[in-house]
Amino acid sequence: EPTAAKIEAQADAMVNSGLARAGFQYVNLDDFYYLCPGPQGPDVDGFGRWVTDTAKFPPDGATDGIQVVANHVHGKGLKFGLYVTPGISKQAVARNTPIEGTPYHAADIATTVVEKNYNCKGMVGIDYSRPGAQEFINSWANLFASWGVDYLKIDGVGLDDIPDIQAWSAALRQTGRPIHLELSNNLNISGAATWKQYSNGWRTSGDIECYSCEPAGSSYPLTVWSRVAGRFNQVADWQPYAGPGGFNDYDSLEVGNGAGTGLTLEERRTHMSLWALGASPLILGTDLTDLDPADLELLKNRDVLAVDQDAIGATRVVNAGGQQVFTKKEPNGDVIVGLFNTTTSAQVVSATPALLGLPAADAYLLFDLWTHLPQETAGPVSATVPAHGVALYRVRPTRLAKFLPPDTTLGVSGLAGGGPAGQPLTATLSFTDNGVQPVQHVRLGLVAPAGWTVTPTSPVRFDTVAAGQTVQGTFQVVPAPPGALFPSDVVTASADYLWYGFIPLRLTSGQTVTGSRPVQPPWKTFSSTASVFAQDGTRLGIQAGGGDVFGATNAYGAIYRPGAFADGTVATVRVTAQANTNATAKAGLMVRNDVTGTAPGFVTLFVTPGHGYQLQWDSDGDGRLDATVSVGTTTYPSWLKLVREGTTYTGFSSTDGSTWTSVGTATVPSAAATQDVGVFETSHNTSVVGQAEFADLTVASSA
Repeated sequence: EPTAAKIEAQADAMVNSGLARAGFQYVNLDDFYYLCPGPQGPDVDGFGRWVTDTAKFPPDGATDGIQVVANHVHGKGLKFGLYVTPGISKQAVARNTPIEGTPYHAADIATTVVEKNYNCKGMVGIDYSRPGAQEFINSWANLFASWGVDYLKIDGVGLDDIPDIQAWSAALRQTGRPIHLELSNNLNISGAATWKQYSNGWRTSGDIECYSCEPAGSSYPLTVWSRVAGRFNQVADWQPYAGPGGFNDYDSLEVGNGAGTGLTLEERRTHMSLWALGASPLILGTDLTDLDPADLELLKNRDVLAVDQDAIGATRVVNAGGQQVFTKKEPNGDVIVGLFNTTTSAQVVSATPALLGLPAADAYLLFDLWTHLPQETAGPVSATVPAHGVALYRVRPTRLAKFLPPDTTLGVSGLAGGGPAGQPLTATLSFTDNGVQPVQHVRLGLVAPAGWTVTPTSPVRFDTVAAGQTVQGTFQVVPAPPGALFPSDVVTASADYLWYGFIPLRLTSGQTVTGSRPVQPPWKTFSSTASVFAQDGTRLGIQAGGGDVFGATNAYGAIYRPGAFADGTVATVRVTAQANTNATAKAGLMVRNDVTGTAPGFVTLFVTPGHGYQLQWDSDGDGRLDATVSVGTTTYPSWLKLVREGTTYTGFSSTDGSTWTSVGTATVPSAAATQDVGVFETSHNTSVVGQAEFADLTVASSA
């Protein structure tokens, strides 16, 4: 939780790291600074306003602890931000505190409507038609202004809270102090004109942080790729509302703490590029006292920061095949282009000048804003973009193409989908010169992991590749025999060539190759969420996402045998591994009248990363799991055994396959005479695909 020392340390780090010189200026305190005794609402002062937690933010004499921190931040040449939620505390209403400067009291303006407060709860609505309501908000705004607040985030607002937004907007203006007003979170786009009228920024979605991805006791990882990828549509949809004075806020920029962010370096570059193209506020959600050097270079890239600060929202012009292209025109006529690849292998992403809004020209300068290297192209704005990566260009017509290396691309086909384990694949490499000049001595290559074989099956050397020409080479690729249920390896294609006959240049393209190990009869597969299945002898594997399997939620992947579970039957399995996508991710045995639907007779016995062994069942025959028993702490491997006697099911767990401990017993009156039985997995996290591996699944008579 935040303290004065922690916030002041962030301000110091912002200056010492050079981020302040690069333009980062706000240090914001986001919640958890006020006294919160419980559901009765935040503690309040004599005028009904929140009281600072002095244990976290000690005062200095008569100076409030928040003002002490604000003074420290201002002393560094920075600005200070604070947090509030709509409404008034129940404690103010219970005490009927006076409203400063008026004859009115809290009870005169309060309603019984429950307002959002994610930390403390206990906030109720304000009826702004009543005398004293605006004056109460004015009083609170004046208090914040007296503390030196420069930025105020009002959290938990939506279409129902427009009166609160209007009141806070007016209150901040009447203070006479310039205070940025930020609205949060997940604002509805139907109210965009209102958000722009009354505030300076508005959150377009929920939090980008993945709180359920964090192991107990850790703040990392901060997010996952899917949370970033989910913003592409938002940047496109909200584009008309970006502009000077008010901005679409796509949430925190999770760049700064390296791998601890939960993103690869390419993904972090993509993250920042998308925010910059959308002209989003760049509000760092990372620990500035522990900055990763590579991330710091990203954050201080002035060419990219200039794209963000131009106050122009980019337009999406391509959205197909895992490719996204965004573009915006600068006041000087330059066009900023972002070529994104959201797939798991490198691919060529391209757009024509006309599509990007460029004027007709014989050649164009492509200035890479991340590498700071120039190229020329005769037409297409293209790049070989790595998996989850981006190429970010500033583009303009040029008459100096002969002084610039030509833009080239390297496409690869035949590998991305993988194939049956151990079977040969044919990879085709396509090298294209997009410029106005030729290149010489082109050599195509392919490097695979140890144990693989790669053999050229066509010419792969070319003396000259002319402007606009594409040459191809093919390779036979034989993967090594896989040891994993879900084999995945990276094969790297390359093109080495010379510009002007003596300047060496190189392109690479990483391709993720996944092996296929299909499930064999008598086992079948079913998925109610995106799933992948594998079998290697008695080993079974499931990769599946899904919110849960309980109640109305029915999202899982399963490997099962139809009609194999009856009275007197026992199913056993060894769970050898499970991804910790959530403390209640589930992997284990499933019995159901029909695994492929929403049938009753539903029983599951499973392991979880954080809540031990559990037995769940459908007690009332509606096809939904609604009863639970749990025991112990999960270890891996673990053995599970489910025994059926009539309509009674007993679950057992074991750490050695010999000594069994009862998990619980369930009565399931809706069980059919014969049922489907198998193993299942759900990640209990819609943002992440989980994985579980099983061995020695048996279904046999208990006799």
